Amino acid sequence: MSALDATQAALAAEHAAVYGYGVVGGRIGTERRAEATAAYEAHRARRDALRRTVKDLGGAPVAAEAAYELPFPVEDPAGAVRLAALLEDRVAGVYSDLVRATEGR
Repeated sequence: MSALDATQAALAAEHAAVYGYGVVGGRIGTERRAEATAAYEAHRARRDALRRTVKDLGGAPVAAEAAYELPFPVEDPAGAVRLAALLEDRVAGVYSDLVRATEGR
C-alpha cells in the first residue's frame, strides 16, 4: 500500500468516525458527553489534517459519504459507548496500516 493510499484510507476512516460520533453524541449519557464531544472534535481535527496530507501527497481527498451504515442500532447510552469503542478500534487499525506505509513524520 502506498503512502497516499494509506492516507486516503485513514481519511475515509476519520469521515466515518466523525459521522459515528454524531450518533454517539445523540445517545450518550450526560456523564460521558464531554468525553464524546472531545473525541468528536479530535476526529474532526485529524480528518482535516489528513485532507491536507492527501493534497501534499498529490492526491484529491476522498469525500465523506452522505451517510454510513451503523454496525448495530444505537438506542441508548450503552449502545453509544459500544459504538464509540468500535469506532476507535477501526480507526486504530487503519492508522496501523498508515504507519507501516509511510516513513518519517
